[in-house]
Amino acid sequence: MSSTASGKNGTWRNWGGNVSARPARQVTPASVEELAAAVRRAAEDGLKVKAVGTGHSFTSIAATDGVLIRPQLLTGIRNIDRSAMTVTVEAGTPLKRVNVALAREGLSLTNMGDIMEQTVSGATSTGTHGTGRESASIAAQIKGLELVTADGSVLTCSEKENPDVFAAARIGLGALGVVTAITFAVEPLFLLTAREEPMPFERVLAEFDQLWAENEHFEFYWFPHTGNTNTKRNNRSAGPEQPVGQLAGWFEDEFLSNGVFQVAQWVGRTAPAAIPAIAQISSKALSARTYTDIPYKVFTSPRRVRFVEMEYSVPRAALVETLRELKAMVDRSGLRISFPVEVRTAPADDITLSTASGRDSAYVAVHMFRGTPYQAYFTAAERIFTAHEGRPHWGKVHTRDAEYFTRVYPRFGEFTALRDRLDPERLFQNDYLRRVLGS
Repeated sequence: MSSTASGKNGTWRNWGGNVSARPARQVTPASVEELAAAVRRAAEDGLKVKAVGTGHSFTSIAATDGVLIRPQLLTGIRNIDRSAMTVTVEAGTPLKRVNVALAREGLSLTNMGDIMEQTVSGATSTGTHGTGRESASIAAQIKGLELVTADGSVLTCSEKENPDVFAAARIGLGALGVVTAITFAVEPLFLLTAREEPMPFERVLAEFDQLWAENEHFEFYWFPHTGNTNTKRNNRSAGPEQPVGQLAGWFEDEFLSNGVFQVAQWVGRTAPAAIPAIAQISSKALSARTYTDIPYKVFTSPRRVRFVEMEYSVPRAALVETLRELKAMVDRSGLRISFPVEVRTAPADDITLSTASGRDSAYVAVHMFRGTPYQAYFTAAERIFTAHEGRPHWGKVHTRDAEYFTRVYPRFGEFTALRDRLDPERLFQNDYLRRVLGS
């Protein structure tokens, strides 16, 4: 299932199917030198430049009518430094390949999101994250970056080298240059025990602070139209390994989470009135289970049902109130919501435009099945999130602009000043960046 596949006659589409673009040309560089040459050539021809990964963003952050750079030849592990405990990977490497290669070497990232189809640069540039009490987003695990800037030169940055660029470029939105390689901190491979269990919505909210404090990684899914949630607690474990059995894993992760869920979405799209009944059934379908495995097998899961998503980060202290307002809105709205709402957390980090920049954060993600009208639901949810100074995920649907971001990101001006310096001619501009960063 390659979501990078282009449509006919040079049209590019994203994974969610809600964004398409027709670039003037597409380039697949096989080296950093070729990429730098493509950037210089685009500038000479007066064309804008965008790099695109697997298209997992729901915004038009990667769309361009200029030169579209596809990184599928810039993949693989450049080097593993066991004394520094880092791995350097080419920007187009899918997270899945990084995870498998590291595990083979007895290493792992500390934390990750729940999907691993994305390229490392696409995931980090948009701020992809999992959930964690102390461990933050994938970008927060970056120790060094290499990027091709607007003049075609290759810039490297870290805490010691070009630290101002490093502060911003870890989540750079594609606005500062094209990332060509990333160095991540890694640690010896460890085991996680996952404990998944249903829990009433009201109990999760009442005990949220405790559930957060007692677990390294806590998250839950609330099923709208029900008072039910499914909670997941991941904690480090001494072992032994007890993976989910193949049959049980197929039943829970493929049949229930993808197969039955897909059918439920189709039924819900045809007969929205049936959704609350379906929600009651699906919120009870997943039973409690406990298993122990290496990190990427616990953190990530396949997502085969295509959807469109909006996700906002709010201050962690505002989470419970935000969720109560969201539930009240759904209950009185007449909306029929067939997808669970996902809730995760992250500690404050020091990345300029990270959704967790400078504040302990909680994430609330709302989804709609691809092809169903999502505007009414997302608009109502967004109104609640923004009332709590929410910061939208850069790769998910939102309607915010630069004027809003100057209010919710204290260091917003730092980022735009750096962009003025690195890309004064706006070679990497597109409609999305014009909206979120200003022109």
